Amino acid sequence: MNDLTKCFLKGSDFATRSILGETIIVPIKEGVGDLNSIYVLNELGTQIWELIDGKSTINRMIEEICEAYDVGPEEAEKDAIEFLNSLEGSGLIQSISRTA
Repeated sequence: MNDLTKCFLKGSDFATRSILGETIIVPIKEGVGDLNSIYVLNELGTQIWELIDGKSTINRMIEEICEAYDVGPEEAEKDAIEFLNSLEGSGLIQSISRTA
């Protein structure tokens, strides 16, 4: 079972640009952009990316997805968790413990 109260923080070793509803992420290695590892986030990915602030839980992200798109909570949860796992696996974000 997934912990839907989990929060995430963005790493600091990348540059981002938003263009026409999409976000481009370029990892920075040794002070230089790694152009072989560019990530392009679609509109949904960008919306989730903007909610990664160390405070927003996965539950909040799911609510935002359901409000913005015509999807049910189960599909929104699946998509959000899959996306967050991908970002975490790429080292772009890290999960943090949420304090009350």
